[in-house]
Amino acid sequence: MKHSKEFPFHKARRLTLSEARIAQKAISDKLGIKRPFRGRPPKEKHEKYHAISIRLDPRVMVWAKKEAGKKGLKYQSIINKVLLNAAA
Repeated sequence: MKHSKEFPFHKARRLTLSEARIAQKAISDKLGIKRPFRGRPPKEKHEKYHAISIRLDPRVMVWAKKEAGKKGLKYQSIINKVLLNAAA
């Protein structure tokens, strides 16, 4: 096959996860280098957030969402900053 236009891509199937891992290992063995990890690096245990549920006064929510809109952040980040400042 001389040109990629000749390959019937519409008939091709996706690799399974195990096939992809085998291919990655073969490439790294052949080239002698490992592929870099992709995506966001994992957080340390002390950096992870805890999912909680709390009830807040509606006025607090209105204020937090308004501040978030001004600063281009999410309202949860605004509430988190206020709580961190109060805890410091």
